[in-house]
Amino acid sequence: MLLNWSGGSASGWSGRVLEPEWLECAGPAHADRNLCELARINRWFGGHRALLRMMKDLVDPAEHFSVLDVGAGSGDIGKCLTRHFRNAKVVSLDHRPVHLRNAPSPQVVADALQLPFSKHAFDFVLCSSVLHHFPDCEVVDMISTLRQFARRALLLLELERRPLAYHFLPLTRRILGWGPLTVHDGSVSVAAAFRLEELVSLARAAGAEVAIGRRHRPWFACPW
Repeated sequence: MLLNWSGGSASGWSGRVLEPEWLECAGPAHADRNLCELARINRWFGGHRALLRMMKDLVDPAEHFSVLDVGAGSGDIGKCLTRHFRNAKVVSLDHRPVHLRNAPSPQVVADALQLPFSKHAFDFVLCSSVLHHFPDCEVVDMISTLRQFARRALLLLELERRPLAYHFLPLTRRILGWGPLTVHDGSVSVAAAFRLEELVSLARAAGAEVAIGRRHRPWFACPW
């Protein structure tokens, strides 16, 4: 199993603070803008780079392999994979159809804890910036469940709870043009995010033997 990414939190840096995110009830236009901006954040500030570093340790460039992208949203993570690994087959999964409007096919709408696939259906299951939406007990359940669908590894790419990441979007809102939804949900996400050692501990509680945990500056954390 593999985890990756690093970041920041709110007032209490010693623990996670979970609050509702606006994207969960946003209409198509607002959701599209937010998901487009999240893709830009991944592209500019390390999400794609962290993913590619993970994958280069696990597969050869020309290798054939399958990936289930859990919480795919616009599918920017899956698109990044297929641009750099031409034989990768990615399935985009999200619990809201509106989030998948611009994601690559095949698309599947489903709950991550009730996946409509057989066990070990994919070489890799990728869970990018999803786990921070859930309390620790549900994170353990999700990791335990998702591991069952991966033949080779469950890959976790997550924000890390740090001040820089928490304040970055509000401070750069005007100069980089972030929308209100992105600014709100960005800070909320970082406040709910993990420290790398916390995520490793939750993965072990789920029965995973984490071999490697990495930080990717400026704000990502990954174990595998």
